[in-house]
Amino acid sequence: MTPLIHVEKLRKTFTLHNQGRVNLPVLSRIDLTACAGECLALVGPSGSGKSSLLKAIYGNYRTDSGEIWIRDEGEWVDLAAAEPRRILSLRKRTLGYVSQFLRVIPRVPTLNILMDSVRSMGVPEREAKVRCETLLSRLRIPERLWHLSPTTFSGGEQQRVNIARGFIHPYPLLLLDEPTAALDARNRQTVEQLILEAKNRGAAILGIFHDEEVRNRVADRIFTLARNGGSE
Repeated sequence: MTPLIHVEKLRKTFTLHNQGRVNLPVLSRIDLTACAGECLALVGPSGSGKSSLLKAIYGNYRTDSGEIWIRDEGEWVDLAAAEPRRILSLRKRTLGYVSQFLRVIPRVPTLNILMDSVRSMGVPEREAKVRCETLLSRLRIPERLWHLSPTTFSGGEQQRVNIARGFIHPYPLLLLDEPTAALDARNRQTVEQLILEAKNRGAAILGIFHDEEVRNRVADRIFTLARNGGSE
């Protein structure tokens, strides 16, 4: 299998400035690799750094040391050392992320949020609209809500909009932070199917799944983080 991400000796520490500048180790010498067509599930106790690891890989957190190599259109890029413009470029076409919380510009309609993402990839207007409407329907977002801001939605609806943003483009690498949280059984099954489809087209997926049944159905391998942020 072809590796799409390789993390080597990654370390991250938070400094608590309001508590006497105490240093709190979060990630300690993390080494992992994920290949095309596989889902690597991150597991570990609360506070072991699972979400922090995804945020570091996405470039939301700068790391203290280590490397995050991502394969971008045949070229290996160390995201840990990349300039902000390069990180944004990776996010646009290579690196998708479904977080636990919806962050959008207020008052922008849901359909427009997805359409903007697809059109930025050069997809024609009509095709982009069909793609977005199809995915929203599949995730059971009622059509009456498509022209409203998702900030007005319920928690489960907001999470499905987050999922739509992550799967609207065929990203080669997907980061999933509790994608099935707050979802009912039918929508969990839909998300599982989206994950399996992404794997079948060759995406590498790193995911956090506290629902063991979901994890067992979609994950190919397990990567365990210890409580101190190291790996086991």
